[in-house]
Amino acid sequence: MNEAQKQPETAQPAARLEAALRRALENLVAALLLALFLVVMAAVLRRYLFGGGFVWSDELAIWLHLALIALGAPLAVTSTLAMRLEVLVGLLPTGLRQFAAGLADAVAFHGALVLAAGGLSVAALVGGHSTVLGLPEWLRFVLFACGGGLTVLALFLRAGLERGWVSATVSLVLGLGLYGLAQLSFDLFPMQSLVAALVAGAGLLLGAPLPFALLSGVSLTGPFGALLPEPAIVQTMVGGAGKFLLLAIPFFLLAGELLTEGGLAERLIRFAATLVGHWRAGLAQTALVASVLFSGASGSSVANAAFGAKVMAPTLVARGYPPANAAAIVAGVSMLDNIIPPSIAFLILASATNLSVGSLLVGGFVAGGVLALALAIGIHLSVRGVVDAVPKASAAERGRALIGAIPAIGLGIVVVAGIRFGLVTVTEASALAVTYALVACLALRSLNGRSVLAALRKSAAEAAAISLLIGASAPFAFLLAVDRVSEQMAGLVTLLGAGPYAVMLLANLVLLVVGLFLDIGAAILLLAPLLLPVAVAAGLDPIQFGVVLVVNLMIHGLTPPLGILIYVVSGIMRVPAGAVFRAVLPLLGVLLVALMALSLGMAAWPALAPRLAALF
Repeated sequence: MNEAQKQPETAQPAARLEAALRRALENLVAALLLALFLVVMAAVLRRYLFGGGFVWSDELAIWLHLALIALGAPLAVTSTLAMRLEVLVGLLPTGLRQFAAGLADAVAFHGALVLAAGGLSVAALVGGHSTVLGLPEWLRFVLFACGGGLTVLALFLRAGLERGWVSATVSLVLGLGLYGLAQLSFDLFPMQSLVAALVAGAGLLLGAPLPFALLSGVSLTGPFGALLPEPAIVQTMVGGAGKFLLLAIPFFLLAGELLTEGGLAERLIRFAATLVGHWRAGLAQTALVASVLFSGASGSSVANAAFGAKVMAPTLVARGYPPANAAAIVAGVSMLDNIIPPSIAFLILASATNLSVGSLLVGGFVAGGVLALALAIGIHLSVRGVVDAVPKASAAERGRALIGAIPAIGLGIVVVAGIRFGLVTVTEASALAVTYALVACLALRSLNGRSVLAALRKSAAEAAAISLLIGASAPFAFLLAVDRVSEQMAGLVTLLGAGPYAVMLLANLVLLVVGLFLDIGAAILLLAPLLLPVAVAAGLDPIQFGVVLVVNLMIHGLTPPLGILIYVVSGIMRVPAGAVFRAVLPLLGVLLVALMALSLGMAAWPALAPRLAALF
């Protein structure tokens, strides 16, 4: 009997407090996201209707986004958004699993304490006011200090309810001990990025939330010289998360959620079924085509995986697909959402490398087409013993289904065309996407106030988790730059030569290994700035290399031990993740072949392009 079972009188009020805290934070970040949307949309309307924006809109939008990240941090650490690597801990016996969970929470407590104390330290040191709004600069850092403090509370309540209050208290004390250790300075080791990587890696293997493991790792470089003292960690983190381009992330997430809540995503499925439902493995092919179509509206593979697990997977199982195979198909096709524009992964890449978002989106169309073809072949070859084909749809049936799906299909076209042709910025396009989705769903009377609120809550929490990771990666990236890891990375990827083929091959191998253990967002933020200069020096096109990098890392949504898409689908369907990992192997194989084809084609492109231009 654990501690929570021994103290039901304590657990019940604690459970109510934890639930109330969660609801309050969900409503708060939803309100912040709504305010953020109204500010950006008002500026867009002012610009295009009256020829000029509001002077204060950009600054206010960034402040609202930072508040959303800070106050959404407790939601990111205690939910499925926490980016915990729990598969290895799950293999341990029960006693060791509880011990590892306690250590993981200690690392998370340490990261949250860094956020809380570091935010207060910066607030006490910084002066002045913001340029346009005149708000005191210390206010931004106080928000993150509050977020860190609320994270400590939320984490303690969750640990107490799950493992007992004694265990939760021990974890908190250990976290305080790590925090105290980080304040010491012995200057023992010259390469601080390696220390940070080892600590963060250990925390990740124990199951600590990735953003807080990164903060803990950077903080524990204190005894080794502390290039980034605690206030500088938080200041760098806030700077990393406070980029205007990143405002597009919550908006694209919200647009996708509105389409799902409003039923337009299901219309895409019906249209896809009229196109390929009569093929062999027609229902699985329908899931693929629907995912391709939904990719133009969502930009989030996790959102698509969750939707597919709730809507497509039960139908697949009812038609005779084994549950693990149904889950594998849904997870496999969901990886396309971060490849086919608009893509949140490409937004993160652009923010880390200053590459053109519009050019990346065009490259995403090409790569998405290749991957979709590979998945179609993989499904055709791997599905056995299932008869699920439906009669071929008539032209009239396809036409009616197309008309019903046009509102959802049009969203992706409008957004990507607007960005590519320079009609709107990425952030403006994402705000217009929300407006489009909202108007379309309301016009069809498929959305009400409750579903809008649900979409706001979910997308705000997801956006806070993604942006928190981006911010937490910034101090780590600074240490990598100071330790000149880029030079060592250049030596590694040019080991077989400095030509485009050799660099592309070794870069892919590095990404395939690192992607096994790092979330795609963190991997992009940490590796893209290191690998891109080497690729350019080898003669590779930076846009094409960036597309290959995202494709490579997205494949790891299907690979153990992290495999986030597998865990999302298996968790919703209640199918063992190990069975889904085995079932997804055929799809994983064709995706790796497609990655090889894309890599070879893009490595050859710089030499082929002049010849093709001469022919035409």
